[in-house]
Amino acid sequence: MSGARKGVTDARRIVVKVGSSSLTTASGGLDADRVDALVDVLAAARDGGAREVVLVSSGAIAAGLAPLGLTRRPRDLARQQAAASVGQGLLVARYTASFARYGVRVGQVLLTGDDTSRRSHYRNAYRTLDQLLTMGALPVVNENDTVATDEIRFGDNDRLAALVAHLVRADLLVLLSDVDGLYDGDPSLPGSARVEEVRDPSDTAHVKIGSAGKAGVGTGGMVTKVEAAGIAAAAGIPVVLTSAVRAADALAGRATGTYFHATGRRSTDRLLWLQHASTPRGALVLDDGAVRAVVERRTSLLPAGIAAVEGEFTAGDPVELRDTAGRAVARGLVNFDAKEIPLLLGRSTRDLARELGPAYEREVVHADDLVLLAR
Repeated sequence: MSGARKGVTDARRIVVKVGSSSLTTASGGLDADRVDALVDVLAAARDGGAREVVLVSSGAIAAGLAPLGLTRRPRDLARQQAAASVGQGLLVARYTASFARYGVRVGQVLLTGDDTSRRSHYRNAYRTLDQLLTMGALPVVNENDTVATDEIRFGDNDRLAALVAHLVRADLLVLLSDVDGLYDGDPSLPGSARVEEVRDPSDTAHVKIGSAGKAGVGTGGMVTKVEAAGIAAAAGIPVVLTSAVRAADALAGRATGTYFHATGRRSTDRLLWLQHASTPRGALVLDDGAVRAVVERRTSLLPAGIAAVEGEFTAGDPVELRDTAGRAVARGLVNFDAKEIPLLLGRSTRDLARELGPAYEREVVHADDLVLLAR
């Protein structure tokens, strides 16, 4: 066994993501044989409970197409939500029946970006998933497509899988698709070679990355998988990217697919969710002193440092923090409604408390709810 895959063989808590094209037919509807084949592999990978597996599964919308008489994935959100509503039940029922062959219970967990960037919701999501694993169940996670709106969507389950891996403090992320790894060009063309290892983000600089799969039932493509692998690797989690038919080899640590080495430190910081799973609802423009305080000293944002407010948002929403040139320097969860902030601009918390009451003697964005962005 090569040292490159020791991160696989040593892993005890594993997140596996599978895409729609690996579970369904091109016309929609679940392929029972494909589902059963995946379940066979995951049940074996649990090693009698010695390893824990979380499955992030696409396929709800695709599974709902045929039952609703749709021949292709709809473009409008309302019909996508309707298909997800029908398909999610079919998907979980299929997993429940298939895992029952091995005496493994399945627990459904549906998430939205809004659920996971807010502090209390993040803690609750972790507790639920951790308890399911402690009780021997296998969580099946999906984006809550039936209620998610464009503003709060993860965008693709590859990114969701990376964030779930971080959330549950996984030792490994396995991304399964219909391609057996990352190639330096179109894998269908002669001369394209599989990239066996990625040790640094610069290792993929020469790679021409394609878009959504040929089946046309998913939303992602290789670009979202590479981005997801980068998110997980930066959070200290190694990643294997390969095809669903090679899942057994991937989970056994054999040299299949593309192996992304961990590039960052493992952390329990939920702010990864805020950075990658939230859409700003507005912006706060900071003066130069506030920018230095937030970026260099990592302090909370106080009213005195705010020069302007943009957009409409409510307390608890994610907002961008921008410098006077309009560049985003950070993202955070705001403690006031947009309509309240003009009253606070440039004023000290002491003065605000004296005039408006003790509820105004607090940060506009607390340091614990703030993540810096690359500049």
